[in-house]
Amino acid sequence: MRYISTRGGAAPVSFEEVLLAGLAPDGGLYVPQVWPSLTPDEIAAFAHKPYAEIAATILKRFAGDAFTTDEARELCRAAYATFDHPAATPLVQLDTNAWLMELYRGPTLAFKDVAMQLLARLYDAVLTRRGETMTIVAATSGDTGGAAVEAFRGSKAVRLVILFPDGRISDVQRRFMTTPTDDNIACLSVAGDFDDCQAIVKGLFRDDAFRDEVRLSGVNSINWGRIAAQSVYYFAAAAALGAPQRAVRFVVPTGNFGDAYAGHVAARLGLPIDRIVVATNANDILSRALTTGRYARGPAQATQSPAMDIQVASNFERAVFAALGEDAAATKALFETFAATGGVDLPTQAQAWLSARFEGAATSEADTTATIRETFARTGLLVDPHTAVGLFAAGRQASAAPVVTLATASPAKFPETKPAEVPDHLARHPRAEALAGLPERMTQIAADADAVKAFIRGFA
Repeated sequence: MRYISTRGGAAPVSFEEVLLAGLAPDGGLYVPQVWPSLTPDEIAAFAHKPYAEIAATILKRFAGDAFTTDEARELCRAAYATFDHPAATPLVQLDTNAWLMELYRGPTLAFKDVAMQLLARLYDAVLTRRGETMTIVAATSGDTGGAAVEAFRGSKAVRLVILFPDGRISDVQRRFMTTPTDDNIACLSVAGDFDDCQAIVKGLFRDDAFRDEVRLSGVNSINWGRIAAQSVYYFAAAAALGAPQRAVRFVVPTGNFGDAYAGHVAARLGLPIDRIVVATNANDILSRALTTGRYARGPAQATQSPAMDIQVASNFERAVFAALGEDAAATKALFETFAATGGVDLPTQAQAWLSARFEGAATSEADTTATIRETFARTGLLVDPHTAVGLFAAGRQASAAPVVTLATASPAKFPETKPAEVPDHLARHPRAEALAGLPERMTQIAADADAVKAFIRGFA
């Protein structure tokens, strides 16, 4: 397997190099040069396999000869042994044709664990084999940071630096990052929003000298390993509901588009997906782009679903690259213009391609709150505000296909959003409660790339 950049300025590289690099050196994102595929029989067989077996099959398709079949199986088995449900990402039926896929059964109670627990094991395996160490830097709007800290803490091969926006994530999200005491972990509380954090991280990768000096790598959803791992649960859910004999519609709460794009990846491998509904909160840049063809950022609004408070959706570039017929020059020009001006109009053919696969749906704060209440009243389930954004969009779908909404986080990560009529114990989780009162370790820092570089140099 070889991978190319969406901007065309990087030579094709192996899965190992893509994993360790994160972002391509030309500022683009890596995608497969030639896409692998699965047969209908292989997809049907997933209905009878453990989650780790499905993951190992998908991993081998993307990793090629980077890992043997036995290595892939062992890495996946170890990753998903950390989850508290034997199915790893179980389905819960809400109505005749409506399902919830619980992606928060990992150690930090959010869907980011699904990819991060595997990614950390892939890093350790590759770096140990090479006798190397690296510095990983990641920006987080809430859940990525905690998942990365939990997955990489104690690693001898990786030093991890997490940037998060000061005051814009929940207390529980922050404590998952700041309470571990491992020496290879550092957390930076940035005076800005998530887009500031993400812009700093992207800038670090574009500084070739700094990148080489500290042996920089990234585990945000720009890392192809994350996308590959997240595509697995689409196969698991769809096969359980009858794929490939029937297609499934997925509703995906998202800010950075990584989770939604992972669904498209599953479709590229052969999974019949009826449609991917991209559910956003008031920060609706993706919903607007898919509806109108205008991709334009604005000020990030603080909401009760903070992991989606994003106005620059990095993974959208991968989808646009595909929509432009994998024209790297056109993709580069479009996203350089977006970076310089804050807005671009998608070409007509690209808009048509995207509209055939994705549907945008924005949810207001009032509708998010109402959906939490309505879902509890109807099903007895308490959902977090991100999942509520998805359920609001799902409730407006007219689909003959099964509709699966991705439940991206445990309600215990957002106890402040629990309606008064919901019993307190439903907004609690032993892992979250164990963090309360523990001392926190973090460094407050300006939203300034040079300040962040200085900190990382000292840490690395």
